Order: sequence, then C-alpha cells, then structure tokens
Amino acid sequence: MKSVQAQIKGMHCAACSGRIERAVGAMDGVDAVSVNLASETMDLTYDPEGTTLEAVAGRVRELGFEADFPVATTASPGLDELKLDIGGMHCAACSARIERVTGKLPGVSSASVNLASGAGSFVFDPARISRRDIRQAIADAGFTTQARSETFTLFQTRRREAQERLAAQKRELIPAFLFALPLLVLSMGHMWGMPLPGWLDPMRAPLTFALVQLGLTLPVVWSGRNFYLQGIPALLRGGPNMDSLVAIGTGSAFLYSLWNTAAMFVAQQEAMVHLAMDLYYESAAVLIAMISLGKYFETRSRLKTSDAIRALMQLAPDTATLIRDGQQVTIPVDEVEPGDTLLVKPGERIPVDGEVADGRSSVDESMLTGESMPVGKAMGDPVAGGTLNTFGALTVTARRVGQDTMLARIIRMVQEAQGSKAPIANLADRISFYFVPAVMLLAVASGLAWYFVGGAGFPFSLRIFVAVLVIACPCAMGLATPVSIMVGTGRGAQLGVLIKSGRALQEAGKLDTVVFDKTGTLTHGRPELAAVTMVRGTMARTEAVYLAAAAESSSEHPLAQAIMRHARELKLEPPAPDGFEAVPGKGIRAVIGYRTVLIGNREFMEDNRIALDDDQFAVDAIKHYADQGATVVYFASENKFNALFAIADAMRDETPEVIASLKQSGLNPIMLTGDNEATARVVAARAGIDTVIAGVLPDRKAAEIERLQAEGRTVAMVGDGINDAPALALADIGVAMGSGIDVAVESGDVVLIKSDLRALLTALNLSRATMTNIKQNLFWAFAFNVIGLPVAAGLLHIFGGPTLNPMIAGTAMAMSSVTVVSNALRLRFFKG
Repeated sequence: MKSVQAQIKGMHCAACSGRIERAVGAMDGVDAVSVNLASETMDLTYDPEGTTLEAVAGRVRELGFEADFPVATTASPGLDELKLDIGGMHCAACSARIERVTGKLPGVSSASVNLASGAGSFVFDPARISRRDIRQAIADAGFTTQARSETFTLFQTRRREAQERLAAQKRELIPAFLFALPLLVLSMGHMWGMPLPGWLDPMRAPLTFALVQLGLTLPVVWSGRNFYLQGIPALLRGGPNMDSLVAIGTGSAFLYSLWNTAAMFVAQQEAMVHLAMDLYYESAAVLIAMISLGKYFETRSRLKTSDAIRALMQLAPDTATLIRDGQQVTIPVDEVEPGDTLLVKPGERIPVDGEVADGRSSVDESMLTGESMPVGKAMGDPVAGGTLNTFGALTVTARRVGQDTMLARIIRMVQEAQGSKAPIANLADRISFYFVPAVMLLAVASGLAWYFVGGAGFPFSLRIFVAVLVIACPCAMGLATPVSIMVGTGRGAQLGVLIKSGRALQEAGKLDTVVFDKTGTLTHGRPELAAVTMVRGTMARTEAVYLAAAAESSSEHPLAQAIMRHARELKLEPPAPDGFEAVPGKGIRAVIGYRTVLIGNREFMEDNRIALDDDQFAVDAIKHYADQGATVVYFASENKFNALFAIADAMRDETPEVIASLKQSGLNPIMLTGDNEATARVVAARAGIDTVIAGVLPDRKAAEIERLQAEGRTVAMVGDGINDAPALALADIGVAMGSGIDVAVESGDVVLIKSDLRALLTALNLSRATMTNIKQNLFWAFAFNVIGLPVAAGLLHIFGGPTLNPMIAGTAMAMSSVTVVSNALRLRFFKG
C-alpha cells in the first residue's frame, strides 16, 4: 500500500467532499480515502497493483473536480534530485541549452527542463557533484534559479489561489449589491410606505416596474453565474451540492418572475397590475447577493486558518552568509549544503539546522518551541533553522538543510494534520452526503403540499419551495470539524506542540491514564554528579574529583561522563591515565602517575579488599543516597577508601507540577521504567506518582501498554521517542519528547518540540478546547438546519405564525458557515 495526499479543486460544500470519498473509495485497489473540505485535500491509501493515480484523478475528474497529485521523484537509489524554478528562458533554445550544459556535468545522470512551467529537474550523484555546482552552471549560462520545494510551492499556490478567489468574490460583490439594494427598495419600498415616481408606480406603470426590476436583476444574476455554472452540471451528474440548491431556488424565482413579465405584454391593465405584484426578482437577486457575501466572509476566514503555517514558513531566512576560503559570501539559503560553515550575526535567523562551531550567544527559539526565554548556545550545541540569534555572533556548521530541517519537517507535519479528519467528523460527513437530495425532496414536497393540500396559491407555494432550498447549508456541517482542526493544530505548532492528526486531537481528550517513561521524560535523561562525600583525613575533595576524572577519561560509561562534566565545571584539566583496565559490571582500575585508582561499585571494592565500613559518616551517606534514588560510586586510591560519588539523573523541575495537574484533571499517572523497584519508587515519590511499573526492559514496554488497554483504559504513553518507539506506537496516544524527534515523527501522535513536560498539559488542554470548539460548530451547523428547515417549510404558518422570507433564509444560510469558521478562529487565541 502507498499513501499520498492530493489537492482537490472545485469543492463547494460537504456534499462535494462526501461524493468524492464514496466514488473513489469504491474503486478497486483503493484501501482508504479521506477528503477534507477545509484544506481542500484528499488523503489516499491505495495498492499500486490495483489502481493508479491517473485512474483516481480520472475518476475525480468525472465527478466534476480536479485532483493534483505530487510529482514523484525520478531519482534512482543512491542518486538525488534537484528541482528548480528557472528564470530567464524565452524559447525552446533556452531550455535545450540548460539541458545540454547541465547534462555534461560530471555526476549528472539526467536533466529535464520544461519551458512552459519554467521548472527543471536534475538527477545527480551527490558524491560527485553538489547542488550548488549545478546551479552555478545554470547561472553561468545566463539564467536564474530558485529551489523548488513541493511543500512550500503547493502551500503558496493554494494560498495564492485562495487570495485570487477572494479578490474575484469581492469584485462580484460590488455589482451584486450595487444593483440588489435599489432593486429591494424598488420592489418592497411601496409596501413600507416609500413613494415611487409615477413612471415606476406598479399601479400606474406595471410593465415599466417589472422591466426595471428585470434590468436590475440581470447584473446580479451574472455576478452569481458560478452558482448556475457549477450547481446545474453537478445536479445533472447526479451529485447535487450547495450550488445546486442556490441555482434551483434563485433560478425558480427568477424564471417565474420572467414568465409573469412576459405575460404582461399581452395582458390587460388590471391583470398587469396583478402580475406586477407577483414578481420575485428581488428574492433571486438579494439571495445571490447575501449568499455571495457569506461565501466571501467564509473564504476570508478560511484564509486565516493557514496563518500559523505561513508564520512558520516565514521563519526561514532567504539568504545565508557562507564562510569560504576565509571570505564571507552571501548565498540563497537553498544553496546551503551539509558541512558548510555559516556565519550568523546578532539579530539574524539561523538558516539551517546545525551545531555551533565557534562563538557564544543566546538563541530565541520561541516560534519553534514556545519557550519564551532565549537559550544559551556555545561550541558543540545544536541550533535549529528559523530560530533567532540575539546578541553574539555564531559560526555554525550546517547539518540538515532544505526539506530535512526541523522547521521544514514541522511544517509538513502540521499540514498533514490539518488535512486529516477526526472520527467525530464521520457523522457530519454521512449526513452531508444525503443532505442535499433530501432538502430538494423536502422543498418539492413542501411546495406541492401547500399547493394541493393546503390550498395555497402558486406564489405562496413557490416561496416555500425557494425558502427551503436556500436555508439548507451543508457547508457549515462540512466545515464544522476540519476548520477547528486546522486552527487547533496550527496554534499547537506555535506553542511547541505538534499534533499529527485529527484522530490524535480527539483521542487526547478521552484519556484516563498517562504512562511516563522515567529517563529523559520525568528526568533530564543525563546522569549528573549530585554530591561528593569524602572520608575524613584521606585527601581533598578537589583532588578526588581530579583523580577520578583522569581515570574516567578513557571510559564512555554515562556515570564516567557525569564525573568528567563535573571536573570541567571546576575548570580542572585531568591528564589521561597511564594505565587503564575496565572490569565489566563492576568498575575500572587506572594508574595516574604513581597512584593506582579504583572506581566502581561496592562489590568491586570488596573484590580488591578495600575496607568500606570504618567511617560511620560514609556509611550514613551511602544509606542517604540510596534513599534518594542516586547511584553510589566508590573511589579508592592506594588501597584506601577515599570518597563517595552520588550520581543521579536529576528530575525535571516541572515534573511534580505536571503530575499534580494531571491528577487534578482526573488522569492517572503511571511510571514505566527499567530501573529496579527501590530506585523507581524513590523517583516516583518525588514526582508524586503513586503507581510504578519497574524492571521493564524496552522490548516489554509495549506489552505493559497493551495490558493496561486490556483493562479498559485509554492510555497515553509519554517517552523520548527512541527506546520507547514500540510503546508510543501501540498506545492510544503516543507523546514523544522533542529530544527524540527523529523517531517521534514516525512513532508519536503528539510531539513536544521542547523538552518540557508542561507542553503535555498544553497538548491536553488544546485537545479539550478544540473538541469543545468542534462540538459547538456541529451544534450551530445542525441547529441552523433543524430549526430553519421546518420554519422554511411553513410549519409555523400552519398554526397561524409567519412564513420565512426566502431572503432571510438565504442570509441565514450564508451566516451559518461564517459562524462556524469564525468560532473556529477563536482557537488562535488559545493560551498554552
């Protein structure tokens, strides 16, 4: 099976997306399909042996829509592909010249340039030639290049199309209201007591009255012609949508009025007056104007749902300062390659992911991690593209560039999440699919019932028919869920929380159990030297640290590294040992100058006949450290016990606060660790966790998650995304800490970009807020129809109440979508 996401063009309501899902889902070879109305995308999982993307695109085209699938790479394994937008081409000779020049370069296996689209594709061997060399060859030939990012290009294209659609709708609104408002005054003014000049008075000049209304209506109908051009073909194809409802409703009112106008040419004066009072031009025109206004507001609001993505994309700078042969050269950021040395000046954004090669500064990572305080950076520290260097100059070695940077991956994850669906959307989708045909049947049945059963005249029955058609709005139902997901996931990304799907967003609100890995999650995941206890009268504390660091300098053990870091903090520079022997599972023996040093556990000391219980102070310290969950390392020199090193994985400062908040929310926190029971209990007690599952090897963590699920619990697993990957994948919700982002992208449903557990609370609260928002949207979407449809059908009129004017019905229809989208946009102000 393969999965791919396509852009769908031409959808107008939930009936459209539902029709595509059903038609494509019924194709042989298609395993799953999900169409998102708000993001205008289709997620497709298919068997390449059962169907092709061309066949799917053809089926979508038969339904009246367009499906644009991403172009697959043409590079073979071991080769890379460079896609460029090329400027300066004027004819076929230009494109042929570029192909010829680049095709001769060593390492370039193929070069293809499309003159019409201005795009070029170059397959090359990265071991023999770089992207920069290819672009330089094209520049030397007299052309400009810009890297082509499928993600960025697609987003920009879709946003530009949305802006163009918004501008077109605005242009159409001007004539619509310019003619609809005077038409409304002309047709209804005399009923409100507004005098009309004699040549327009329906009692004196009925034909002129009708013709002027017709003249004012035609420009409005023309401005709303897309309702007819899209709605009527959809109806003829057997897949009516919202545009079909508008086209039939307004078209019926217009054609009925046009028929009466034509009849006036052969009617007597009295009959002409009667016909003039039976015109519905204003209903058709005002309906088109109001629904067009609603679609304009809806489009404008939906454009704002992509603001979070746009803000993330704008973080990446356009240029970078490359240090080459001691010179500073400004190059486009898409020319940066792994291994390049870059200079980042104060106030500049870091162009790509890398590590600090020289310099010291603080970096503002707030837009990526949500962390408000700048983070100090020095030699060897990692930096992420898009973050802001505040005050000191940094020399950075590029590691990940282009679409491999953390920023690019975050953008892709958010876009995929925004294109996904939550399970709660299935109900609205099922209803929307049958909604339009049902409304059409209801409209016909209501009109005929009033005409034949209720004894009402044709004009009254027509008004009922039109009102039922135009108040129904499947758009609101189709948008209720996806717009909230789009805004919620976008806001989460701004707060340093990546939610990878609508399903994860929904399930996070149903959790009752949160399982935490200990190392790297509840704790920092890096052992630190917490304390040093000296045996009195043997040696100075600094000397013990100096000798221990010298002995451990040849060891890669995490406990050895903790001692080394502490020595560096004391600005000690211990030498390499003259002799070194590691005893697996026990300790090390090293010779430093004239001294023999032993460092290890109690058993190692006893094996070497080192007396440990002569100093009561040391005995008490050992018990104290054990009670605190620290690992005790014994230090001896020249066969004499000298010191104790207490090494512990420090708990995160925020851990107790987060655990307490989870308990207050009714969630049950559990610690799952491979540590022994005693150490695990100590750490859990300090964190405030009551339930501990200890002594579990990494390959058994997934089994423990499965056991908890078998008990009927809805479980979230929080881990670093490396050793915990199987458990993250099996849990109902896998939450990966930012330190394991590489694996988390594959395993976790939620990624906390910064290694701060408070982001977990943000994720859970955001999930609840988004689900509340979705439920509010669904309520309003259904309320407009559940209340409006019976009223439009004349239910109140049966009991002596009023009927629903079609113009008011059309306004309600337009406002239902605006209400849903506007409510979803409130999530932009969610606080972490």
